[in-house]
Amino acid sequence: MKFLYILPLTLLFISKLRAQTIPKEELIFLTSEWQGERFPDGRPKIPDALIAQAREVNIDDVWTILEGEGYHCQFDGGWKMIHPDKPIVGRAVTAMFMPARPDVEQHIKERGAEKGFKGNTNSWPIQQLSKGDVYVADGFGKISEGTLIGSNLGNAIFARSGNGVIFNASARDLEGLEQIEGFNAFVRDWDPSYLKNVMLTGLNTPIRIGHAIVLPGDLVLSSKEGVVFIPAHLAEKVIRIAAFIIVKDQFGFEMLKSGRYTPGEIDNNWTDAIRNAFIEWQHKQTGKTPMTRQELDKMLEKRTW
Repeated sequence: MKFLYILPLTLLFISKLRAQTIPKEELIFLTSEWQGERFPDGRPKIPDALIAQAREVNIDDVWTILEGEGYHCQFDGGWKMIHPDKPIVGRAVTAMFMPARPDVEQHIKERGAEKGFKGNTNSWPIQQLSKGDVYVADGFGKISEGTLIGSNLGNAIFARSGNGVIFNASARDLEGLEQIEGFNAFVRDWDPSYLKNVMLTGLNTPIRIGHAIVLPGDLVLSSKEGVVFIPAHLAEKVIRIAAFIIVKDQFGFEMLKSGRYTPGEIDNNWTDAIRNAFIEWQHKQTGKTPMTRQELDKMLEKRTW
């Protein structure tokens, strides 16, 4: 997989503007908390099984867990989408776009050609996609003439990733995109114009999406409310806790309906009696592996959600 770093973002690379690519070591440094498998370019490779599990959790719970971990800038809302009821879940491939400037754009295209990139620069990130990836782009919120894709590129994206896109920009040909079964797009708006006066300035670099920061390899999770970007090194922990919260809430609802416990008891730190009741309740649920009391105590030990 090629790895293009067009305009350096750190002081280390400002002095090396002629460099064609960001070193793999730089991306590993930026995501150094991740200890798992990586793509050849250094991007964290969150396991497919975890991505599948992430489809079952609630974005509100994920946001709350991230807040408790000290990550306050991982969510952004205010989107228009093709299918509100179909979440986009996967690993982020990031792209940064800026207003075009002829001299800079010419240099970018020359570098891209040397690296084997073809066509307009908005198609270059598609060449980086693999199954389970999400094309996440900051198009500086441009609507008219800020359409990063239409149905042709939408089909190419889905063919490579089996997934959708998150654009802080617009897209065109909504009806054509709707016909791509399984594809979804979160954009700022839809517009019939063609992309114009926009250039790609970063590929698989840290980017800003509204109020959120996104790094390559982050776990993308969307819902009707918006999109949350989970740092790769926290993905397993966050999804595990979010999955537990769903089960915990199911137990709580049943206890409240039966009158066995009050809201104050369920919403606060659980007593030994409630913890034992939860373990007992879990054993009665079919198709689920119950937690041990030790596992439950550990889960609730440092609760911030």
